[in-house]
Amino acid sequence: MPPTETDADARSVPIVDRAAAPAELPSLDGLGGLTWRPLTRSDVPELTRAVAAVEVADDLPYRTSLEEVDEWFDGDWKNHELDTLAGIDVDGRIRAYAQVNQPPGDTRVVRAFLEGGVDPQWRGRGIGRELLGWSAGRGRQKIAESGKDLPARLAVFCDDGALTTIRMLGAGGFTPTRYYAEMKRPLDVALPDVPAPDGLSLVPWSAELDDQIRLAHNEAFADHWGSEPRTAAEWTQGRSMFAPSWSFAALDGATGEVAGYLMSGRYEQDWEVTGHSTGYTDLLGVRRAWRGRHLAGALLSAAMTAYKADGIEYAELGVDTANQSGAHRLYTNLGYAVFHSRTLYAIEL
Repeated sequence: MPPTETDADARSVPIVDRAAAPAELPSLDGLGGLTWRPLTRSDVPELTRAVAAVEVADDLPYRTSLEEVDEWFDGDWKNHELDTLAGIDVDGRIRAYAQVNQPPGDTRVVRAFLEGGVDPQWRGRGIGRELLGWSAGRGRQKIAESGKDLPARLAVFCDDGALTTIRMLGAGGFTPTRYYAEMKRPLDVALPDVPAPDGLSLVPWSAELDDQIRLAHNEAFADHWGSEPRTAAEWTQGRSMFAPSWSFAALDGATGEVAGYLMSGRYEQDWEVTGHSTGYTDLLGVRRAWRGRHLAGALLSAAMTAYKADGIEYAELGVDTANQSGAHRLYTNLGYAVFHSRTLYAIEL
């Protein structure tokens, strides 16, 4: 992706100056009557309960499983002692939590993702505001520590129904930057029949192909806003819900290269919340040399067929609504409709 004027301006100022990282993070001692300390892996069961309490209070159409929370602690680039925080009540319950993650593979924009929540019973005490301030400060430190003189971004994903959080983000200087939609389509109606393009074959995901798929993903998403290359360690992280039998690669018969791919997840913990079973398309990409040949549609068709064969009721996926590849239009044409949305709030540095 060619540099923009913003990129050039950012590169002219050292990242350590643009990050304006605080020398010390604000103390939360005593805030909300809670004891504050870093999170550890032993907190996973209680942290999962705390995350679920937030999701229920915000009426979100999904639940984060214990396995997914456990994966927060994967990644040798993370420093949980410095990058996480939990507020503990007198009964040992986690009532607030935060995590900051700065992915190591960033080469175009250095991103610090902030994630956290406050138990609904502890809201209205100023905890969320102070925890966001702590997270933003730690994010600025992580960006400065990267040493990469690139554009940088503090980023928070927020579901559009979480109105209290949205107001808090605005007060904290974050602005809505990108919009995302969750889409689904029923599988009890006729499925699209999109064959693989001539010269290409769709094959099941395999461990032998996995790193080739990673490299294909990095290339396919190089021109997508907000996407950064994934290292091998990042790529294999977060696989607890991965569904290999619902995942595919498109191979070029002449070269053996991976031309495109689709990776699916099986999020059974969400099914009770939504009232139906779902096959979820986590990642879908086509490399530039193979675009314009309906390969994405063929991959989605194969995935839907696999979902339905296993008795699944709906196919779901997420899309950047401003994606210039025409993905939103493709999904609509295949019968998908929006049922939920969220927004990326950011501070550009």
